[in-house]
Amino acid sequence: MSPRDLATVLLLLLAAFFFVAGVLGIVRFPDTLTRLHAVTKADNVGLGLVVFALLFQADSFLAGAKLVLIWILVLIASATSCYLIAGASLLDGDEESG
Repeated sequence: MSPRDLATVLLLLLAAFFFVAGVLGIVRFPDTLTRLHAVTKADNVGLGLVVFALLFQADSFLAGAKLVLIWILVLIASATSCYLIAGASLLDGDEESG
């Protein structure tokens, strides 16, 4: 196994840890805002680690740039949807701790 492949595997395992942590946050945290925080942060870091791992395997600069662009678009979409869900939760009075 080449060092490049080893780095890819280690980064993917670390990404899996963050994805599992995000899922546990959804299940275990008591209210909407803390659940949103857990899933948004953990999934964004996990996806960033997946992209970084795949950059080691990319054949060209263009392929790597596409991966980074996808990650940036997901970050923007994630932040926007989290903001909208949190706002709707607070307006509807669904927040247990607020």
